[in-house]
Amino acid sequence: MKKRTKEILELLDKEYGTDYKCYLNHDNAWQLLIATILSAQCTDARVNIVTKDLFRKYPAVSAFAQADQEELEQDIHSTGFYHNKAKNIIACCRDLEVRFGGEVPRTIEELTSLAGVGRKTANVIRGNIYHEPSIVVDTHVKRISRKLGLTKEEDPVKIEFDLMKELPKDHWILWNIHIIRLGRTICKAPRPNCAECFLQGVCVDYVNRNGGKVE
Repeated sequence: MKKRTKEILELLDKEYGTDYKCYLNHDNAWQLLIATILSAQCTDARVNIVTKDLFRKYPAVSAFAQADQEELEQDIHSTGFYHNKAKNIIACCRDLEVRFGGEVPRTIEELTSLAGVGRKTANVIRGNIYHEPSIVVDTHVKRISRKLGLTKEEDPVKIEFDLMKELPKDHWILWNIHIIRLGRTICKAPRPNCAECFLQGVCVDYVNRNGGKVE
């Protein structure tokens, strides 16, 4: 691990602690899976509002598997892209019923074989439910990891693999937790509050813009 990467992680741990925190409300694996599918192009706060009633109305995987698509579309309308999300949630839950006995699988291959589940969603499940070291590349992680100089890639999968090489496994899930918090409070898009950022001195983007050089 590079000296600068080690310093970044130490500063994040000092500022935010090392407790695991999932920002999507859930009581079990299938609820987190559905909440993560809904979170695409939508805020976690909005998803949590929707799932509060949604999980009462559909209390099991089987309920989603048997759901009427048009009705489900109305139930999740405010999360955006509701047609595809409803279609994928129903197909995903039918797969869970038929192929996995109603249980959410744990391997990346099995998870990404489900409708609407890409590597990001799969890694959310692997990291938060099964505690498998996993890196979740959301919009905050993509943007801020590039600013910090830990990757130059644009593609989320390539960023994931860059971060897997750069970060120790015990910080793979923590990276997502810390960077989401940083992105929501200080390093906001499109106007980051660099003046208040505790990572100023190790941020490639900030130092370069101010005429310095980061090793």
